[in-house]
Amino acid sequence: MFLRVTIILQTLALFASPITAGLLLSTPHGRTLHSVAAYGVFTVTLLHLIAAILVWRPGGGSPRPIAYAAGFFGLTLAQIALGIAQVTTLHVPLGALLFGLSVLQLSRVPAWRRAHVAPVSS
Repeated sequence: MFLRVTIILQTLALFASPITAGLLLSTPHGRTLHSVAAYGVFTVTLLHLIAAILVWRPGGGSPRPIAYAAGFFGLTLAQIALGIAQVTTLHVPLGALLFGLSVLQLSRVPAWRRAHVAPVSS
């Protein structure tokens, strides 16, 4: 469940980033807002990586989400570096790719459901 929550937060943070990018172009405080959004994406993708490790190791799950989360974290670091270097020709498409990958991953993580336990009869 924690893995799904972190991916939802990651997707929402990635959804907010282009909104703040538009503010960056149109308002005086847009740079600050976009920077805050970037820190949010960084933090949530790091939490996603930690959650994937916790689901695998103590929970006994598959290690596959760790590879995805680590790759996603690497792409996020590249995205931040491109943004700082102001290479918008790569920064913008990579942001769109990150959002798409996050939505795809969200669709692949099963939703948490309560197990229905039948009453035990003696």
